[in-house]
Amino acid sequence: MKKKTHAFNADELVRSVEDVRDAVTGRRKITLRTTTLPKPAPAIGPREVKRLRSRLKMSQPVFAAVLNVPVVTAISWEKGRRQPSGAALRLLEIAKHHPEVLTAA
Repeated sequence: MKKKTHAFNADELVRSVEDVRDAVTGRRKITLRTTTLPKPAPAIGPREVKRLRSRLKMSQPVFAAVLNVPVVTAISWEKGRRQPSGAALRLLEIAKHHPEVLTAA
């Protein structure tokens, strides 16, 4: 197996650390020029929504409350009558990969 060699660029490393420091301390705001946007959240089907809720061991009303959506909406997602979109998709993606975030809230 070949090992790949990467060129070490100390200036780039220092600049990156300074950018993070400036963003965290509020010296410079994060803009499209300083960061890359995440990809849009993938669509999620009814079975996946139900599987996620089951994995979290939550009833439909509790699941809806945790996601801050009406119970009817969460049920509609599971039955396939409606599709989650926008922020709900991102939140479901986070719940799928890091369920502890929802249970901690």
